[in-house]
Amino acid sequence: MNLYLIYQTENVDYDIYDSAVVAAECGLQAQATHPSGFDGCFQDHDSNWCHAADVKVTLLGKAKAGTKAGVICSSFNAG
Repeated sequence: MNLYLIYQTENVDYDIYDSAVVAAECGLQAQATHPSGFDGCFQDHDSNWCHAADVKVTLLGKAKAGTKAGVICSSFNAG
């Protein structure tokens, strides 16, 4: 399990997520993770996130043994 920074610069307004740190097996799984942490919340385009293709992914390092896949923390710009 790895830790990734996921972020987007396409949808920059209030009431949106701009980034998150997620635990995932690979970069593609990280890219498909919605910062809200709710399964099934990610759609092709979400009004408070972006298209999956616009999600940028940066590998941060290895997660602690036993870490489950999902959102560790996220940044939401409340308006």
